[in-house]
Amino acid sequence: MHALSKLILGCTFALMLPQLAFAASPAQVFGWEEEAVLLPEQTSIKIELDTSAENSYLAATNIEPFDKGSEKWVRFSVEMPKGLTGASVGIPFERKIVRTKKGKGLIGGGGHRQVVKMTLCIGGQTYQEELTLKNRGKKDYTVVLGRNTLQHLGAVDVTRTNTIKPECNASAAKQTVE
Repeated sequence: MHALSKLILGCTFALMLPQLAFAASPAQVFGWEEEAVLLPEQTSIKIELDTSAENSYLAATNIEPFDKGSEKWVRFSVEMPKGLTGASVGIPFERKIVRTKKGKGLIGGGGHRQVVKMTLCIGGQTYQEELTLKNRGKKDYTVVLGRNTLQHLGAVDVTRTNTIKPECNASAAKQTVE
């Protein structure tokens, strides 16, 4: 009788697995490339959702750390195409440094990169993400979101791109996901 109870319990659990997996799956499925907006500056950017990268980063230029009172901050620019010619223009940003991390592959093996918090509008939701500033030169993507971000963002379908437009209004900005 005890073996029969285990068999019935096991079969019941096996039949429930597909429903449990469906309930746990994220509601939103994103493409590997999406459009986002950096807030509060309202800067539209192209982002790559990269499941092979562990951490997220922002391609920046003119990275200059500075002191603001007793806090460490950083000035940097994000290069964006402007006008019909597509010529690049640097949009300035300033953010408080959350921490620094040792950079991999930097010339000489040493060196540190600044990590800042940036607010991104993706779809109808805003996300506060820690992004490592990397001087990437001419890259296609301003922001690359790695697995640490994707784990709470949602699933990525590598066969799709630009699945949702960023549409964050005042009420969505108040509901920032961290």
